[in-house]
Amino acid sequence: MPEYRAVREKAGSFLNLCFNPEMAAEVTLQPIRRFGFDAAILFSDILVIPHALGQTVRFVEGEGPRLDPLTNAEALNAIGCRCDASILSPIFETVRRVKAELPKCVTLIGFCGAPWTVATYMVAGRGTPDQAPAKNLAKAEPLAFGALIDRLVDVSADYLVAQLEAGAECLQIFDTWAGSLPPDDFERWCVKPTKRLVSKVRAARPDARLIGFPRGAGRSIPRYVDETGVDGVSLETAIDRQFAREQIQSRLPVQGNLDPEVLRAGGEALDRAIDEVLQAFSDGPFIFNLGHGILPDTPVANVERMIARVRGG
Repeated sequence: MPEYRAVREKAGSFLNLCFNPEMAAEVTLQPIRRFGFDAAILFSDILVIPHALGQTVRFVEGEGPRLDPLTNAEALNAIGCRCDASILSPIFETVRRVKAELPKCVTLIGFCGAPWTVATYMVAGRGTPDQAPAKNLAKAEPLAFGALIDRLVDVSADYLVAQLEAGAECLQIFDTWAGSLPPDDFERWCVKPTKRLVSKVRAARPDARLIGFPRGAGRSIPRYVDETGVDGVSLETAIDRQFAREQIQSRLPVQGNLDPEVLRAGGEALDRAIDEVLQAFSDGPFIFNLGHGILPDTPVANVERMIARVRGG
């Protein structure tokens, strides 16, 4: 959106935008004003947690995040056990500001990265195609890597609870790289840490509602749902819809599935894709959404077309 790009330019850097409550609240609210969505999601990033733990995080224009990589047990063990509260406090102020301005009928969603996904960035220092650096280090130094995952569970739980206390009504846990794990490692590094994270949040806030997004997990999602205790789950674009309807939506509400590339393309292809998603999931508990993040060059008119069709306009 042009209004977002104007604020982004004024902020100077992505992290500056994340940690400026006035600007972050503004860009959180902009899609609600323009499109009238049913929910707003906090403008932030999953890597604020390693940043608050003392790991240098920066965003390179056109390339994405860069961190000082953790390449051995000594580096893993050197990461702090508690987040710097002064770093995260602006984010909670953003939540309070957004909550105060949102219409009462619009839900405010907070979020964090799942421990495995955050750890992959911390170890590699960037996003990688197959998460090999984290996988290799987890095998070479299982105790140190496990300790890092445990720290991420603890600090992420505190972070999510603080978002709830500031005014968030629902939380999402993004495990972007869950699908890169083979079955045994999926249980060890994705399911069990997420289960502990959900349990810790609920111990502090029994009424907490959490959505999981184990991207790429496919046919392992029912096990993820049953073991973690999440209240809902996001579906990526590539998942088999019949399987998702019969094995996942029968368990709990689902959201997502529309291909962001089709949204970018627009036209009749978009109309057909929307109808297919609605036909697949509208008989059960379902939140219409994308199968992953919206692409930056998506025309605003295509989003408007999507909303009108979903709402029957």
